Amino acid sequence: MGLVPGGVLLGRAMVPGYAYPRIVTVRDGQLVDITAKGFATVRDIAESGRATEHVRTVAGTAVGAVEAVLANSEAASPRDDVARLLAPIDLQSVKASGVTFVVSLLERVIEEQARGDKSRADALRSEILDLIGTDLSELVPGSDSAMKVKAALIAKGVWSQYLEVGIGPDAEIFTKSQPMSAVGFGAEVGLHPISSWNNPEPEVALLVTSKGAIIGATLGNDVNLRDVEGRSALLLGKAKDNNASAALGPFVRLFDGEFTLDTVKNAEIALRVEGEDGFELDGHSNMAQISRTPESLVAATIGEHHQYPDGLVLYLGTMFAPVKDRGGQGMGFTHKLGDVVSVSTPSLGTLRNRVNLSTVCPPWIYGASHLLRDLARADLL
Repeated sequence: MGLVPGGVLLGRAMVPGYAYPRIVTVRDGQLVDITAKGFATVRDIAESGRATEHVRTVAGTAVGAVEAVLANSEAASPRDDVARLLAPIDLQSVKASGVTFVVSLLERVIEEQARGDKSRADALRSEILDLIGTDLSELVPGSDSAMKVKAALIAKGVWSQYLEVGIGPDAEIFTKSQPMSAVGFGAEVGLHPISSWNNPEPEVALLVTSKGAIIGATLGNDVNLRDVEGRSALLLGKAKDNNASAALGPFVRLFDGEFTLDTVKNAEIALRVEGEDGFELDGHSNMAQISRTPESLVAATIGEHHQYPDGLVLYLGTMFAPVKDRGGQGMGFTHKLGDVVSVSTPSLGTLRNRVNLSTVCPPWIYGASHLLRDLARADLL
């Protein structure tokens, strides 16, 4: 599967000769710098109302072969004379929706019941499946039939806050990370050092304007600490929002006549984890199995109840909660430092990152204020 898809691509990169991020696209295998006054941020291009047309037609300067840029982005010590990719968003809020697939819903219930103890996961999985005794994938969240299942589960004593957002009327929407904090293709992704049970969450993320219009999509890894969230859902911020814990990329693919929201809805997402210890994990899921539509998740995020003047990126949730044992029978999956995680689908390419501790990953030191000052000095605003 290719690392870079076709279509109209929008991204950001550090380009030789510039001390601030540049706006880029891909043309004929070349990374092309399309930074222009008034269109010097992904936010401004998205808010223009003509993002696809602008990126497709605006003049630009080739800065190197995409293959070389990807290789430099993954290098342990990137070269200063070759461009490297960044997360393909900038001023947008980074939001996420949770418990949108039945498999991950059940694993969240297991985390909760295990109270963060991964050694109990295998036994709990069998017990909970026996208790539920129904195919939750057939339920429409918030429907009468879903509410009947809810009542039955409460009677069995297995109701959970995760079942509430999985089949109840209201979706789980949370803040994954802050604007400008996401990392891109090739960067290290971070685990909080207190965690000993964690996993990747391969997802599709939507680019949404301030008016709520969905104009493109990218791939994401919503890095998750299962033991921390399992102890208490009130620790969601600690489990989800850490240095380098939100990965996006390699590019936003903007909607056009060939690539649409329907493409996203039917995308087959592949996950691969390769460990330095020889461990390998592969998985696949189809976005068609999502329990809430992307449109409904966007509507739950932005509207009269909440505005985002710089737009947002919304992770749509994952059905992956890897359970392949690593480190002992019944212990399930957890990361080891040095794992390489690849999230792929033909229409969006491949997002690849290496796992490290959040305290070791490069610190987040370049924020919105730094970007705006740099763009002002360059007379690009």
